[in-house]
This record gives sequence, C-alpha cells and structure tokens, in this order.
Amino acid sequence: MVEAHRDQAAGLRRLFSRKPPRIVTFAAGSVGVGKSILVANLAAALARQGKEVLVLDENTKKNVASCFGALARHDLLHVINRERALSEAILTVAPGIRVLPAARAVTKLGRLSLAQQESFLESITGMERQADVILVDASLDHPLGFSPLGLAAHDTVVVISPTGSSITDAYALIKKVSLGYARKNFRILVNKVRSLDEAKSIYGNISKLARSRGLARLEYTGYVLLDECLRQASHLSQPVDGLFPDSPAARAYRTIASDLLTWPSSGEEPGGLEEFVQQLLHLSKQIDPIAIYA
Repeated sequence: MVEAHRDQAAGLRRLFSRKPPRIVTFAAGSVGVGKSILVANLAAALARQGKEVLVLDENTKKNVASCFGALARHDLLHVINRERALSEAILTVAPGIRVLPAARAVTKLGRLSLAQQESFLESITGMERQADVILVDASLDHPLGFSPLGLAAHDTVVVISPTGSSITDAYALIKKVSLGYARKNFRILVNKVRSLDEAKSIYGNISKLARSRGLARLEYTGYVLLDECLRQASHLSQPVDGLFPDSPAARAYRTIASDLLTWPSSGEEPGGLEEFVQQLLHLSKQIDPIAIYA
C-alpha cells in the first residue's frame, strides 16, 4: 500500500512538473518539398525519444495521418461545433503520436461565435498535459497564403527543397509573412538534398537575401538527404526510423528531433496551449479575408 501511494505521488509530480508543450509549425512556399512526410517522420523520431507528440494537421490530401496509413473521418471543426467528441476526432497513428485533423477548422477560426471559441479553447487546452510537443503541418491553401497557426506557434520552420521554384516560393512566403504580419524569425530546414554542402549553400543564399532586404532573421535547422530508404518507407506508410534505422534520413530525423527539444526560446518562456489558442483566435480575426474586406 505504501509503495502504491509512493508510485502515485511520483506520477503526480511528473504530471504537474511537465513544461508547457513546445509548438512548432512547419510551412512551405510550394507543394512537393516533402513537408508532410517530414513532419510524420519527425513525430516518430520524437516519440522514440519518449515524447508524446500531437500533430495539428491542416491538410486534406497527402496529410500526416495518411503517412501512417490512417484515414481521418472527423475534423477539429466537428469538435468546435460539438458534433463530435475530441476523442472521436483525434487519431492515434502510432505509439506516442496522435493526429488532430484541422483543415476545415483553420479556415473558419476568424469567424467563430463566442460559443464556438469557448468550445475550441476547452477542447485544445484539455490536451495540454497529454503532449510534450505539438507539430503543426500547415496548409498552403489558407486564403491569405499563411496559416494563423504558423503565427501563433513558438517556432515556424520553412521547409525548402533544392529546386529553383521551391527556393523562390519559400523566400516569397517569408517576405509576405515578415512584411504583412511582422514575423521576424524563421527556421530553415532543407529537404531532399544530396549533401550537407548543398543544404548549407541553399540556406546561406536565402538567409543572406532576407537579411540584406531587412526582412527576417533565418536560422539553420538542419537537412534531410534524398534517401531511397525514405521513399520505400513512405510507400509502406511507415516511419523510416522503424524500417531503416541506420539510413541517412533516419539519422537526420533523430538529430533534428533532439535539436528541436533544446531550441532556445525566441523570447519569453513558451506559454501553454490556452495562451496559444487565445493568440490564435486573435490573429485569425486579424487576417480573416472576410473580416478584412467586408
């Protein structure tokens, strides 16, 4: 009996000493850079390090759930409208990894009624102590070109692949968000490269351009090599770290996951989910196209 009470007390101490989850948005200027596959594999790498990961997924096709072979039947909007319970919308796609589809909800955040806002706040903040890290897979289809989830998150990672169009579109996205929404810090992750030198060159060029134009401070976050093992794992709807743990891609995801957990805060200590949701609702009203052009 004494031992049971001791275990319970230890569990409670762990629960209440847990820091607020780190919220990181992954965005891209164009399709084809491998963003959703990257988010899925990064979630798997974090879970293997003992972290509970929640993915807020804004995409309808080729989304994070599909990377694990799962099919999303409900969306966060169903929860906001109290049509479904949160437990019905969340997908557990692998041990330590849950996905909350949010494609329909994110386009309507700026027009939620007070009751819907309260439902949203209640739903999301109820998960605060169930996630160590929240990854946002941002859609390119937001009406004004950038998701409010990216503005409210602690960090925004822009994913770039080594093509001229990807680099040009990524720079255009950074410029738009920097000038339009005063976001001045971004992280750059270079995907599908053939070498570290290629990744560093791409980062160096876009960082130099953004700095010379006074747009934003870009920080190098890492790179993932073009890897046949990753292609095979993705075809089988499995994380590459599970099937090919010694592959270059698997090693890269483990490195990025470890680094993510130690990224310094860009300002004050990251707040919890309630603060995130409140800021998200505020930002959504500011950038909602109907609100702006009405």
